[in-house]
Amino acid sequence: MEKFETVTGIAAPMPLVNIDTDMIIPKIFLKTIKRSGLGVNLFDEMRYDRQGNEIPDFVLNKPQYREASILVAGDNFGCGSSREHAPWALADFGIKVIISTSFADIFYNNSFKNGMLPIVLPQEQVDALMKDAEKGANARMTVDLENQIITSSDGVEFPFEVDAFKKHCLLNGLDDIGLTMEKESSITAFEGAAAQARPWV
Repeated sequence: MEKFETVTGIAAPMPLVNIDTDMIIPKIFLKTIKRSGLGVNLFDEMRYDRQGNEIPDFVLNKPQYREASILVAGDNFGCGSSREHAPWALADFGIKVIISTSFADIFYNNSFKNGMLPIVLPQEQVDALMKDAEKGANARMTVDLENQIITSSDGVEFPFEVDAFKKHCLLNGLDDIGLTMEKESSITAFEGAAAQARPWV
């Protein structure tokens, strides 16, 4: 997993509330176990019509938001079924930060494990950032994880809270496997001692 430090990029406004995991990545695309390749199907039923043509009015189809790396979303983002394909699809599209007033717990935790930073802010601050995102591609936000600050395109700073352990994992690029490998020497020592003590196992 790549280290997460500071992200400066285009923020796409998605004020819709209760965006669930089936909206993020419809169940028809859950057959794969690969983390890559799902970005093209992100928000599939909102991005494309039945003939597979892009719907021009959908935010991520608009020219100014095609390269968005930040989402400013409505309340209760990521609710619904607990499919890890949802953060996979967002990450594969290029989303690194999601800002909302609240997230579904499983989606929230899965986001960290897939290198994304979900940020919870009060409604009035999300509203301010939503307006900033509506300015388009010229209005770039900066998200500084180390100092826990979002800076709007106008230079307004919004401090945010994040769990210290989750912050450590993102800053150091550690998913569950990476955390385990940090203990590799201890694991090797244990396995060696166990093999000597119980050679029949």
